[in-house]
Amino acid sequence: MTRILKALLRWLLILGFSGLLLVTAAIGVAYWLVSPRIPSVDVLKDYHMQVPLRVLTSDGKLIATFGETRRIPVPIEQVPDLLKHAVLSAEDADFYKHPGVDWRGVMRAGLHVVASGGNKTQGGSTITQQVARNFFLSPEKLYSRKLIEMFIALRMESTLSKDQILELYINKMFLGHRSYGVAAAAEYYYGKRLDQLTASQCAAIASTFQLPSAVNPLTNTQRLIARRNWVLGQMLEHRYINQAQYEQAINAPDDASPHEQPVQVDAPYLAEMARLQALERLGNDALTEGYVVKTTLVSTRQQAAVAAVRDGLAIYDHRHGWRGPEAHEELPSGAGDTDYSNLLSSYMDVAGLTPGLVIASSASEASVFLQNKQVIRLDLKAMDWAHPYINETRVGAAPTKVDAVLKPGDIIRVIHDDKGDWQLTQIPKAQAALVSLDPENGAIQSLVGGFNFQRSKFNRAVMAARQPGSSFKPFIYSAAFERGYTPASIINDSPIALPDPSQPNGLWTPSNDDNKFSGPIRLREALIESKNLVSVRLLDSIGVRYTRDYVTRFGFPPDALPNNLSMALGTASVSPLSMARGFAVFANGGYLITPFFINEIDDRDGKPVYVANPARACADCSERLLQNSPPAPPPANMLTNGVSPSSPNAPAPASSVAMAGETALPADVHNSGKAPPVLAPHVIDIRNDYLVTSLMKDVIQSPMGTGYAAKALNRDDLAGKTGSTNDHRDAWFVGFNGDLSTAVWVGFDDFTSLGKGEFGAKAALPIWIDYVGDVLKGAPGKSLPMPPGITTTLINRESGWPTSQGDPNAMQEIFKVEDIDRLHNQAQQQQNQDQEQTNDIF
Repeated sequence: MTRILKALLRWLLILGFSGLLLVTAAIGVAYWLVSPRIPSVDVLKDYHMQVPLRVLTSDGKLIATFGETRRIPVPIEQVPDLLKHAVLSAEDADFYKHPGVDWRGVMRAGLHVVASGGNKTQGGSTITQQVARNFFLSPEKLYSRKLIEMFIALRMESTLSKDQILELYINKMFLGHRSYGVAAAAEYYYGKRLDQLTASQCAAIASTFQLPSAVNPLTNTQRLIARRNWVLGQMLEHRYINQAQYEQAINAPDDASPHEQPVQVDAPYLAEMARLQALERLGNDALTEGYVVKTTLVSTRQQAAVAAVRDGLAIYDHRHGWRGPEAHEELPSGAGDTDYSNLLSSYMDVAGLTPGLVIASSASEASVFLQNKQVIRLDLKAMDWAHPYINETRVGAAPTKVDAVLKPGDIIRVIHDDKGDWQLTQIPKAQAALVSLDPENGAIQSLVGGFNFQRSKFNRAVMAARQPGSSFKPFIYSAAFERGYTPASIINDSPIALPDPSQPNGLWTPSNDDNKFSGPIRLREALIESKNLVSVRLLDSIGVRYTRDYVTRFGFPPDALPNNLSMALGTASVSPLSMARGFAVFANGGYLITPFFINEIDDRDGKPVYVANPARACADCSERLLQNSPPAPPPANMLTNGVSPSSPNAPAPASSVAMAGETALPADVHNSGKAPPVLAPHVIDIRNDYLVTSLMKDVIQSPMGTGYAAKALNRDDLAGKTGSTNDHRDAWFVGFNGDLSTAVWVGFDDFTSLGKGEFGAKAALPIWIDYVGDVLKGAPGKSLPMPPGITTTLINRESGWPTSQGDPNAMQEIFKVEDIDRLHNQAQQQQNQDQEQTNDIF
């Protein structure tokens, strides 16, 4: 018997050893067969997760995130133990013990396959295997894929540490709703950082790894809670939490809700410009490699710009009456909150205008249901502006009953007023744009391309080609001052008829906006009062060809400028950005800067890959003083798109990227250390600049000035010009001081009229005043000092000629010094001619 047992034992040992050899051989053969298909895991040591592009203001506030995925990679050291333990409990409790493959799990899965007749639903993959599958393999269920997955896992364990593998896992895995990794999931589902998560929330996120699309904190809540509670039980079993923590966690409700990454500054138009330029410079990797675009935008100024545009459009819109409800829905009989919510579900908040459903109305008040299930009351005072709209020029009588304005089933918009009371409002039909830049280097400080980006992505600040009207006149006056005219020059403001074959009667007969004429008038008064006929005669005197060439000094391409006398009335095709750029020449002493909006682009590690070095006015720089070049037209590449600068230090050309308009990515100085400043071209004489600016200051300071309303800001450093076009299709105000140049435009996209009387001073100037008053509040005044070569002298306010102190019509005027002697000589000649004419009479 003993001999039989020994023999049996010997055979068992032989069979066991043979089986082991066979298994080893099988594994060896399997490895030999699949090894050519096993990728190198070394790439995981420096693997870059897909991370969205982020766009920030100059002071670091988030404007936008671009990319198909939500991901916020975090190092394993920053993952709280509570979350780490939840993930391990849910997916692989023995992760830190096994070699990458859980052989017991493999055996268990294998037995299940045999017992179920080939059903492959049973799991068995470790965290390491899941990482291998997600990085290197397809999700299809094949035995060969599973074998390769195991070999990759074993290779990973020999190459990477456990913490490195777990870090890849918690950052790579899809966790539902475009969220990849635990940090993105925590932010989206709970609006929290990882270190703010509760035990219940950690377990819920860990539960999502298994079936992220079907079971996550926002989808299939019952299954999620069941899975979460199981994970909490595993955490308790492994002593990661105590009984009290467990009891508290399983009783916690599922408090998840969608949390988009909070946008801190409302600047979608500029964000889209930044996205396009990032794509142009960085290629398709721009949206996936974690780049951070730091723009020139100043958050406080941008917020002020958005508020000013929206408030200004609302005031204009209310001035032209109530166009009726946005839509009308039939209220079901016996309807309740659920029915009301369903009817409102397709109406989203637009620029702070909240949608509401009128559920009852009477002569005295209306009840309005909001999306948050709040019911508010609107009385007659809340809609006293709602005169019925007739057309852009006429409105009906003021409402006397609430139910004459609102009826049950109406979809309307409401907004809080300054006192916090609800008011009736509506989405404006008119549009507006505002752009404000630093005249020193062209950095865009704020930009609003329209009332609401979601309703219209057309960026009017940079893409609109509109007529500037009278806001273009300062460029004509600058050309005239270069030809010898002065602020005291007299031009006749009287009717004029000029040949024009395109007109039915063959004549062009321009007029002033008020159809009144002042007769002979000094140029200072003419610009203050925006006399059209003076501008036409002035342009005719100095010549269209000369003026057209001269005006390109302000950055306008020749093809945007009409080749006829209508240019005097502002019939060029310009954008608000190009107008702000042109006026910046007056603001900085005569230098043409190139607008730009990207200061720096950093990679995911915070290393700059692009740093801007924009051309600067730099009037006091030693380099500028050494240059000492006379004013001249700018390089051709500053007036056209897509032409490269002729030298590394030349200003960048306007970008050809759609949405970028005249803006550019200035020269990259990332690797050049402290590069000397790039000098913007000197395009107009500072004395010419000073004369035109003094006239534009009086547009605001003089009671006769079209911009006189801006005097309420109580600043003496502001200058600007209103602009209106035929039939009031466009309303403008463009103004500046030494710190910023800002253009505001208001109009309709289809070029219809804004309505009778809607001049630039009425429709656009209030927006400019609100913005400038906000951003310059408390800031010291800044304007050009009187330059050498400028002097003051007394003139007769009627004739414009130099006069003496005893003249009752004497007033001070500024001139270039060389003009004084010339004017005295001309005045003497005129006096002699008048004396000769008098002698001839007798």
